[in-house]
Amino acid sequence: MTGNTRLPSHGRVGKRRAAAEIRRDAEFAAFSAGAAGRLLHTATLLTGDREQAERLLTATLARTYADWLRMRADDPYDQARAELVRRFAYRPWWRRPRGGVLARLTPQERLVVTMRYFEGVAEEQTAAQLGLATDRVRAIGARATATLRSRRYDPSGKPPAGGTPPAGRTPQAAPRTVAEARDRADRADRRAAQQVAP
Repeated sequence: MTGNTRLPSHGRVGKRRAAAEIRRDAEFAAFSAGAAGRLLHTATLLTGDREQAERLLTATLARTYADWLRMRADDPYDQARAELVRRFAYRPWWRRPRGGVLARLTPQERLVVTMRYFEGVAEEQTAAQLGLATDRVRAIGARATATLRSRRYDPSGKPPAGGTPPAGRTPQAAPRTVAEARDRADRADRRAAQQVAP
């Protein structure tokens, strides 16, 4: 045999496949270097726990890597985010989030708030990814933002900064609902108006 022998056809295919895998590895490494931080932040918002978020991200990136050659025309970040959302949405109930800024929200509310307001995904896309109607996504988002606005979150449990309450007044607990907050504001306005009136 001479050094100029031709390889069988499966040898050329093997080289092409090896070259494609090398290219995939390089592209995926560049993608994960750029997107992993943002995806980890999204996962942390969803889970409320850094360790669970890292596990969720690892599983998501593993799936994205496996599907990398099939998603040539698609945006890889959108695909990775969709996989992250799917994995979070279908977690067992005993692994539901327990902490973080979004602790008072249900898992579905966390998904909608994170996708809509952190990721900036349109309502229609959010609805399609979660398998919900657009109006339902809008309602869940409104309910979640009302829940978040109803009371300030302080992980330390300390009262909000602003000094001590006026003499003779005891500090009140934070309002539990938006309606309660409005009632308190109305009462404060009436008290202020009574003090100004002669």
